[in-house]
Amino acid sequence: MFYRRAGIRHTRYQEERQLFPLTFDRVLILFVLAILLSAPFWIDRLYLVGYMVPWLIWSGAALGLNLLMGGAGQIHLGYGAVIGIGAYTSVHLVRFGVPLEIAMISGGLMSAAIGSIFGAAALRVKGIYLAMATLAMQYIVDFFTQTKIISGGTLATLQVPPVSFLGISLKSDLATYYFVFGVTFLIALYMLNIRRTSFGRALAAVREKDYAAQILGVSTYRYKLLAFWVSSFIGGVIGSVLAVAYLRAISPDQFHLELSVQLLAMVIVGGLGSVLGPFLGAALILFAPIVLNNTLGWAASAVGTEIPIDLRAHLPLLAYGLLIVVFLLYEPLGLAKIYDNFRKYLLVWPFRHAQK
Repeated sequence: MFYRRAGIRHTRYQEERQLFPLTFDRVLILFVLAILLSAPFWIDRLYLVGYMVPWLIWSGAALGLNLLMGGAGQIHLGYGAVIGIGAYTSVHLVRFGVPLEIAMISGGLMSAAIGSIFGAAALRVKGIYLAMATLAMQYIVDFFTQTKIISGGTLATLQVPPVSFLGISLKSDLATYYFVFGVTFLIALYMLNIRRTSFGRALAAVREKDYAAQILGVSTYRYKLLAFWVSSFIGGVIGSVLAVAYLRAISPDQFHLELSVQLLAMVIVGGLGSVLGPFLGAALILFAPIVLNNTLGWAASAVGTEIPIDLRAHLPLLAYGLLIVVFLLYEPLGLAKIYDNFRKYLLVWPFRHAQK
């Protein structure tokens, strides 16, 4: 079979520490990258801009949140606010003529600074109390983003001037797609490697038992703050990408609590602690409501009835809640675990008794 382990004998530590020790895994990754790199040449522009680019952006955001929730075990209900901080910071800097490269880093640093302040609550509280602290962050940031000095007012919209990245203009859909793909790829590569570092192992120890990690010499205070800092930095960078390269115009109502709930659903449905999970979760959360809405609309038309507009508008929230409940009941580790179970089945097929 493709996944057969027979014949693999590691003779060096470098071989054992490979990200993808199996040949089939490496071929599969290259195949997926080839599809994504060639997507603009065989996917219609409508699907490329309307589906592929948002999927990559929200996958990157879910990766940042997953570092905190799946990596360090810290809950965050205000990640939409983190993204909004990075978005507004970068937009203001770009409007003042700052290059996009510096604006993105500045947006990430601003989000990391503010996110770490609220993340300091994790040093004293956890669980539902930490969730309330991050929820308070969401409401506080929502209040400040509606002020004139930041957004121009509740109903104001900030337009983003034409920008370029490393000398390449982001006016075209092709350039925008590859820019978003490059940022998400770097985040995913970082997430793949962080688990093999001392930082990743310390986060895992804090996630499992923080007081046991403290006894073993792992500074839980330090690594909890670092987890909030790194996660918020990634969220700020994604906010910059979202505002400057994709939306090109932002308003306060784009970074509300519903966005935080969507990102939370992406992480839970995709799989906590997984790199593949955020991609699968983002795809399901983004596209399932669209499919559900269209299916219900078609069914209503077929039977000659109409679905109220208010009901159809709230169907995405219904889908998020239903998906979260279903996965928490039947597969708490999400879609990534389902894929991993299938992969492990192939590793030992047809000898099912050899499964561990």
